[in-house]
Amino acid sequence: MTGTGDHRELSAKSALAFDLNSIDTAFINNPYPVLANLRTHDPVHVNPDGSLYLTRYEDVKAVYQDRSMVSDKTVAFKEKFGDGPLYTHHTTSLIFNDPPYHTTVRKLLAHAFTPKKLAEMEPLISGIVDELLDDLEGAGDVDFVKAFAMRLPTEVISFMLGVPESHRHKLRGYSLAILGALDPVVSQPRLDAGNAAVAEFSHMLDELINHRRANPEGAGQGEVLESLIFGEFDGRKLNQEELIQNCIFLLNAGHETTTSLMANGVGMLLQAPDQFQLLRDNPDLLATAVEEILRYESPLQIGNRLTSKETTIGNKIVPAGTYIHTSIAAANRDPAVFTRPDKIDFTRNPNRHIAFITGIHVCLGATLARYEGRIALGRLIERFPNLRAAGTPERMPLARFRGYNLLPVRL
Repeated sequence: MTGTGDHRELSAKSALAFDLNSIDTAFINNPYPVLANLRTHDPVHVNPDGSLYLTRYEDVKAVYQDRSMVSDKTVAFKEKFGDGPLYTHHTTSLIFNDPPYHTTVRKLLAHAFTPKKLAEMEPLISGIVDELLDDLEGAGDVDFVKAFAMRLPTEVISFMLGVPESHRHKLRGYSLAILGALDPVVSQPRLDAGNAAVAEFSHMLDELINHRRANPEGAGQGEVLESLIFGEFDGRKLNQEELIQNCIFLLNAGHETTTSLMANGVGMLLQAPDQFQLLRDNPDLLATAVEEILRYESPLQIGNRLTSKETTIGNKIVPAGTYIHTSIAAANRDPAVFTRPDKIDFTRNPNRHIAFITGIHVCLGATLARYEGRIALGRLIERFPNLRAAGTPERMPLARFRGYNLLPVRL
């Protein structure tokens, strides 16, 4: 057998032996070679626990658009979390529920993302970005995550939920702890941190909701809490527990992913100086640049569904009750869809990435995230055109979400 054949055989063997529940730090730091290997040799991969891991774009897209696939994980989360705050949160919030509850909650949450509300948010975002960039003037070397990327969505989501300034420093910690508990394998300390985060944030939101319920006229610019409290769909309002847990969902959906969108974007500018120069020279490319950031380093890397009936994916018959892990990261670098998928190209068009998923669970805040990305990235480059690396970055130690804990830059 030739050397090439040996290499292919080894690659096929490693793909077949892959276990999503046994991934290591090397995979978290750079999952793409492993994902490419799986996509080539075992795209509908069966993990040792019987769950599937999908890495082809068409398979992932089809699963998201198939109404027979369900998001409810009540049984799985009971096994994973037991009774407690994490279980309550993840079985009450929008994302892990199906119609009719999903339809009702999504319609009610959509009040936060109407064209009118988004029109209100754009100048608010611009003002926040300018204030944050003013703070960075003359700062020299900074951690971009702490100095800007996490502060932007913290301020935006705080205005949306009416979170006072004194509590805002806690939000990213809450978000990371809650989302971190969704990784395939979670230690007891991480579960404890997630439960504590849900409990503490729930208490804070309970007080904020009660205050706004009693004082509806006091809502500030960009705040959506009033519309969530008093909004109705088919005569149905959210009860207090649903309000609290879905406000936590809004934090998680709008905070960590936007932090990672910004940090991943700056990481890509530093990684591809030709593309950085292209954006400096052609700011009209900001919209396509944001789409490429979302594709190349998708903040959400792994999604989940459960089959409600027997189905076929690829060449495999999949029984009802099978858990499916969708690799958004692999789908968004599938060479069957994207030319030169491992190259950063801020002019890429079309760019049919699925960073915001698709189907009935498509991200409610996608338009808001794009606003934040375009405004922030454009003004950052305009103010600091000589931005460069200033140290060794550190990735978040999560498999499901991709971003940075530390990104040292020189302004």
